Amino acid sequence: MSIEHVEVIVEEPSMEAALRILLPRLLGRLSFEVYSHQCKNEMLAQLPNRLRGYQTWLPEDWRIVVVVDRDDDDCRDIKDRLEQMASDVDLITRRAAGGQSYVLVTRLAIEELEAWYFGDWRAVRSAYPKVSETIPRKAAYRDTDSIRGGTWEAFERVLKKAGYFRSGLRKIEAARTIAAHWDPDRNTSKSFQVLRDTLREIAAL
Repeated sequence: MSIEHVEVIVEEPSMEAALRILLPRLLGRLSFEVYSHQCKNEMLAQLPNRLRGYQTWLPEDWRIVVVVDRDDDDCRDIKDRLEQMASDVDLITRRAAGGQSYVLVTRLAIEELEAWYFGDWRAVRSAYPKVSETIPRKAAYRDTDSIRGGTWEAFERVLKKAGYFRSGLRKIEAARTIAAHWDPDRNTSKSFQVLRDTLREIAAL
């Protein structure tokens, strides 16, 4: 049985905007839908009921992908929390399946969506040509998943310095503009690579 559809649950609208552009490149013929929330707390509060609903009607050829920002949380703690939510409603996750068939995958954006922008700086420069091409070579930005002081704040500072978003980063606009130039195989963010490879795995099932 091949997979036909993927439900993607994310915490905020800019991630939804980016994924709506990215997903067709990774899922190929599969259909998909993306559901966003206004913030991480809202998503985590609503997720148990949403998963409970899926458990009652999800077709066998559908899969669920949950993507949440790590922010300042411990990776293991937030991952375990998501896995427990799925276990509580008897939805088998990729981690729990141990190589067997699964229904749901949990993935983290470390620490935020903007880390994925730093991971494909060529895409950022295609969208915003005045930003410096040397940013990825600077020590503060070299490990895109370990940028200190808040990734979106760092990204906003870089764009403001180049003359963009002087009144503040418009996150949804930036997501759509940059994602249009993303090359999934070029991104150096480890958390992006893990999500990319998972989506391709689902498409190949």
